[in-house]
Amino acid sequence: MAGSSSKIAIYGAIGANIAIAISKFVAAFFTGSSAMLSEGIHSLVDSGNGLLILYGVKQAEKPADARHPFGRSKELYFWALIVAVLVFSIGGGMSFYEGIEHLKHPAPITDPTWNYWVLGLSLLFEGTSFFLAFREFNKSRGDAGFWNTLSRSKDPSVFAILMEDSAALLGLVLALLGVYFGHRLNNPYLDGAASICIGVLLVSVAIFLIYKTKGLLIGEGVDEETLASIDTIARAEASVESIRPPLTSYLGPADVVLALDVQFKRNLTAVQVEEAIDRLQDAIRAQHPEFKRIFVEAKSLSGRGRDTATTTTPAQLRA
Repeated sequence: MAGSSSKIAIYGAIGANIAIAISKFVAAFFTGSSAMLSEGIHSLVDSGNGLLILYGVKQAEKPADARHPFGRSKELYFWALIVAVLVFSIGGGMSFYEGIEHLKHPAPITDPTWNYWVLGLSLLFEGTSFFLAFREFNKSRGDAGFWNTLSRSKDPSVFAILMEDSAALLGLVLALLGVYFGHRLNNPYLDGAASICIGVLLVSVAIFLIYKTKGLLIGEGVDEETLASIDTIARAEASVESIRPPLTSYLGPADVVLALDVQFKRNLTAVQVEEAIDRLQDAIRAQHPEFKRIFVEAKSLSGRGRDTATTTTPAQLRA
């Protein structure tokens, strides 16, 4: 779950986007720039998205209760999906529409000075917000590559903000190019084209976010490397005879359910099986603390050739 440092990155993104949106709308009003209006819409949508992500983080932190026995960690994934839909429909759709309208009814930019000042300040604020998000992203990155870490990340409070800030920075560059060349070449169509490019950029980011959050909402499991690690840990337990492929599902960025079907060695007593299960759970949590709940379906062959099955459920607690 997102910690206080992740929340700081979200707060920074919200504050920066609100200030930037206001300044962009003011500049668009005085200059008539379509790209600047699109950027204002983009920043306003980003502000609302940051609030939704923050709300999702707070909801996900609520403890388990009778109606939500596994907690509410997936609230974060739900609100991240809503954010992705808003980026697609409002951010991308409105920017694309505004660009098309500007191509149909081009209006030359009279004085780009407002735009340059706002875009310059926006680059500074967005760069700061991006730095905060990228710093949080790097904490879980290790030696892995950027794209590999991004594809494996399960925390929308980090990767959604990072992707939005990346799109914002690139969108600002596109808006700057549209304003500069549109004014320098006296070609208002370039401003509209920049707005369309910004719309395409936002739609692309939204599709990526939808793809990521969809998998997490429907019950995505851990990667193959982690599954192999669990299998190795289980087989290292002296009492284990065999193990079926582990079943896992993300409830939250750091909250994963693990179900194991384990065949223990012959002639183990019920007490010995319980002790082996405790050792197995402790060993798994030591290397993979994200497994907050571990369920073991244990079977031990008795000397009489009869299976004795026990099921254990973890104390959600001992981690």
